[in-house]
Amino acid sequence: MLRFTKMSGAGNDFVMIDNRAGNIHLNSDQIARICDRHRGIGADGILLLEEARNGADFRMRYFNSDGGEAEMCGNGARCFARFAHKVAGAPGKISFETPAGVIGAELHDELVTLQMSKPTDLRLNIALRLAGKTKTVHFINTGVPHVVVPVSQIDDVDVRRAGGAIRYHEMFLPKGANVNFLEKRGTKRIAVRTYERGVENETLACGTGVVASALIFAAIENAGGPIGVIVRSGSELSVNFKKDGDRFRDVTLTGPAEFVFEGTIEL
Repeated sequence: MLRFTKMSGAGNDFVMIDNRAGNIHLNSDQIARICDRHRGIGADGILLLEEARNGADFRMRYFNSDGGEAEMCGNGARCFARFAHKVAGAPGKISFETPAGVIGAELHDELVTLQMSKPTDLRLNIALRLAGKTKTVHFINTGVPHVVVPVSQIDDVDVRRAGGAIRYHEMFLPKGANVNFLEKRGTKRIAVRTYERGVENETLACGTGVVASALIFAAIENAGGPIGVIVRSGSELSVNFKKDGDRFRDVTLTGPAEFVFEGTIEL
């Protein structure tokens, strides 16, 4: 029997597992079954809490619902921080290792602020050829590669179809990219919908996508932080940063991380 905790970060839901003992080894089929919303617990992904290897407080491993391991998950990382605080007695400020680098977190009750890894590979105004037409998109890696597409009416976007076409575009092979559709809602406020690779569908929120969208918005609108970002679930997150020319540093993401329920499941 596997003991788990279900958590939600702005509607992005996760199965949290304490693997500090190192004796839990899930294969892709088991991960997909656990995340199945009809025959399993139901989640966008699984997070493992493990012992650190390189000097941080903990190690975070994130697996998408298709069983593939991903570099980073912003909403999951906020949940991870609260989970570590609960099960491991972690203090209000912690650090944890991810493939995207060491992430810092500070807890404020149900809100968590993440100190994100430094964003890389900013590319603005990419001419992307799709279905015989050219679309202007933007790209940035916020721990995970993200394409950002500005739109006038976000509710009119077929995220699964349009996002899937861009996610698998040859320009972003072999890893592919998450795809975010961004609507401006004010001088420092946007709405975002995200197609997530690994889930291969729209999710209610994506933390690294929120950060990517806010930074792209700041770059193309010459806006300062913080930027408020409304996600599909209706939650609003906040992205802050410092900008030096076309470079961003000291990027933070603040948003909710909520406990849903605990249980056990037979693998």
